[in-house]
Amino acid sequence: MSVIEIENLVRDYGDGKGVFDISFHVDQGEAFGFLGPNGAGKTTTIRHLMGFLKPKAGKCTIDGLDCWREREKVQARLGYIPGEISFFDDMTGTEFLKFIAQYRKISTQSRKEELLERFELDPKSKIKKMSKGTKQKLGIVAAFMHDPDILILDEPTSGLDPLMQSRFVSFVAEEKKHGKTVLMSSHMFEEVERTCDRIGIIRKGRMIAVDSAAALHERHTRSYTVTLENETAAEAFAADFDGICSGTKVTVTTKQSLEEIFMNYYGGEENDQHGTI
Repeated sequence: MSVIEIENLVRDYGDGKGVFDISFHVDQGEAFGFLGPNGAGKTTTIRHLMGFLKPKAGKCTIDGLDCWREREKVQARLGYIPGEISFFDDMTGTEFLKFIAQYRKISTQSRKEELLERFELDPKSKIKKMSKGTKQKLGIVAAFMHDPDILILDEPTSGLDPLMQSRFVSFVAEEKKHGKTVLMSSHMFEEVERTCDRIGIIRKGRMIAVDSAAALHERHTRSYTVTLENETAAEAFAADFDGICSGTKVTVTTKQSLEEIFMNYYGGEENDQHGTI
């Protein structure tokens, strides 16, 4: 059953910027990786799901609720990490989390305490004095402390050190095992490969690939046949490169990484890297 659905979404800012006829879905209990460079349309799509933007055409629904017309109900059900987190800088982290708990009517502190411990966050200091990584951890705790079933994560590990990035990826994988539905945009190919069942690649506001991670890898598998001077040389070559030997011929199969697949779609074109939309 689809929990998140985007159908023919259009938001045209002019000059080729925006999203154009975007369609994809995320099923219950699935993690969907949303890949694309800055300016490709990831954040614009996510803002429609959050009810921050009204579609020019098409529609977005979460659990059957229209993301624009029923945005309050939608937002109440989500855990959301924005690409650029805004805080009340004069608050301490503790005060901010108390504010979030009151806003979401959270009655128990156990989930919050578990998250603070997991991500090694001491929230007592003023937010304006926190590093980017500490602010990101505060945003993670705020997004997950009400134990939501649906997670929308826009570059969630931005600013985290490698240890915390790995810890977050493991945490999201655990959440998925508990039946949570996850939409995660990211520049980190490893974290997408470790957590996501399906992957969508967006380029200049248009979806250019939506498929399972396994299918994308299978589609971008290459086989090469090399002829050697004799069978001994062929056998040695096959052993070195994990190939299949047939007489003097050796067939070697290579599977591309997700990053290599992504670059195949983008081809390093100019103008793909511009400001986030």
